[in-house]
Amino acid sequence: STPTRSGRLYRLDRDGRLHELFDGIGVSNGMGFTLDRRGMYYTDSVANEIYLFDYDIATGALSNRRLFDRVAAGAGHPDGMTVDAEGCVWSARWDGGCLVRYSQAGEVLQSIPFPARKVSSLTFGDADYGTMYVTTALTDGEPAREGAGAGGLFRVRGVATGLPEFLSRIDAGA
Repeated sequence: STPTRSGRLYRLDRDGRLHELFDGIGVSNGMGFTLDRRGMYYTDSVANEIYLFDYDIATGALSNRRLFDRVAAGAGHPDGMTVDAEGCVWSARWDGGCLVRYSQAGEVLQSIPFPARKVSSLTFGDADYGTMYVTTALTDGEPAREGAGAGGLFRVRGVATGLPEFLSRIDAGA
């Protein structure tokens, strides 16, 4: 998005066609799918909201948008996200210096602080998906203001287990 134009969410189909799904977005960010692939989480960082949609795995269509969480003012902005092997949602907090883990019902289960104010995203990796890789940003060049770890990549083991990312409607064998 820009100051004069809001952001949008698009779906790119396998045949190359692009479909606008929603407009009026502040900043499109984290996306993740429920374990049964019937729901998709989506973050609008400017609105400080995470939504949950019904997701049609056959068509890629989204419907029934509802609020999953509204992040309180001063708690940072929800940014990148992923879903773990238990179906819990992990959301990075830009200007919040942490990761937040939610239950499938939207209850905060855990918060992990980082020595960086701008925690931007995370994913699970390694052969057992037992390691979380967490990205942070250093945007103003001042670690004293943004934290000693700003701009670093963090490796966190033993907190949760992830799954391979869901490749929506992609034929991995092609």
